[in-house]
Amino acid sequence: MASPLALSIRALKFRYPGAAAGAFIVNIPSLDLARGEQMLLTGGSGRGKSTLLQLISGLLDPTGGHIAVDGIDVHFLHGARRDQYRGQKIGMIFQTFNLLHGFSALENVMTALMFSRIPPREHRARAALLLNHLGIDRPEAMVDALSVGQQQRVAVARALACHPVLVLADEPTASLDPENASGAMDLIQNACRESGAALLCVSHDPSIKGRFERLASLSELETVKATVEHGPIVGRIGGG
Repeated sequence: MASPLALSIRALKFRYPGAAAGAFIVNIPSLDLARGEQMLLTGGSGRGKSTLLQLISGLLDPTGGHIAVDGIDVHFLHGARRDQYRGQKIGMIFQTFNLLHGFSALENVMTALMFSRIPPREHRARAALLLNHLGIDRPEAMVDALSVGQQQRVAVARALACHPVLVLADEPTASLDPENASGAMDLIQNACRESGAALLCVSHDPSIKGRFERLASLSELETVKATVEHGPIVGRIGGG
């Protein structure tokens, strides 16, 4: 039996409380992402890219529709069960990294492992191994003492710590200069390939478009509903 898709979206709609009826900031009829697939989603500022990632991760509840990650509708889960599922299945990379200041690189990665099925006695070794693999040779250093590039590596390690099926990257190059941005994308994409995680990256950075075989804008997703002959996977939209 085939493994579930990393991400499957159907009839997704979202509007903020108080918005006019029909004024949806997110309105996606259909979107699927296979395991290991990498997709770039573009759109202008305020267009709903970050809102979509919050919906996928269960940080926001949709106005309507369904979002399944690894075959489970995230919004059928509530409270601690949703938090645990998010921690196990979804890795998140933020524009500003969202690291825990005052904690070491090692401790930042270990916090993510609290949601995993990995036994607690193995958390430190798992975190240290992952950081070392991503080029952090001082895992005990406070994240505040690390360079921007090193902090990005810690953020990627944290996102991949629990062997997620899906990694969400929200404007990962927005705060970086072109040289560091290119290195950051190399790091994120290669790490996802090695782990087998699907990657959904949202960005308005035109320099990274050529990195992705699958590319779409939010406006395209809202107006194009793909039909597939075998299973629910959406056809490729846009170009590389």
